[in-house]
Amino acid sequence: MAILSAQQLINQYSLLPHPEGGYYKQTYCSEELIAQNALPDRFSGDRHFSTAIYFLLEHGNFSAFHKIKSDECWHFYAGETLLVYVIQQNGELEMIKLGKDIANGETFQYVVPANCWFASEPAPDSRFSFVGCTVAPAFDFADFELAEADELINEYPQHAETIKRLCRQ
Repeated sequence: MAILSAQQLINQYSLLPHPEGGYYKQTYCSEELIAQNALPDRFSGDRHFSTAIYFLLEHGNFSAFHKIKSDECWHFYAGETLLVYVIQQNGELEMIKLGKDIANGETFQYVVPANCWFASEPAPDSRFSFVGCTVAPAFDFADFELAEADELINEYPQHAETIKRLCRQ
């Protein structure tokens, strides 16, 4: 079996550059909608039930700190370890290792709670990480906020080093 490469996955799945870093492709969007009046007040309109994407990050790249208004379930597929950094509602910074090495604390899935700031990057020895993300209620760019480093550091000064490294603005 040939070794899988990031470029093979980008080509095979027609992945596109993602605004927060890396490559992605939406693979699923439910046809049915949840009416705005049935959703929590944080949503500004109707939302599909759920969406799913492929997401790929290569060594040296990162997904910048951002937050969305829904829970996001991450699934590990291929490549090596992906580090996911989550600033929980209580201000604690948690680092989750997505990957296949369960004997060393890696996990195949992790759910980032709604409204938590989070970022990700391949582990230092990872060539690339190929994962999936499932969001419910569905992802909508109206629910997406990219962090500005200065503002996030002002709110969480204890995590300044990580925030500076994983922000684009």
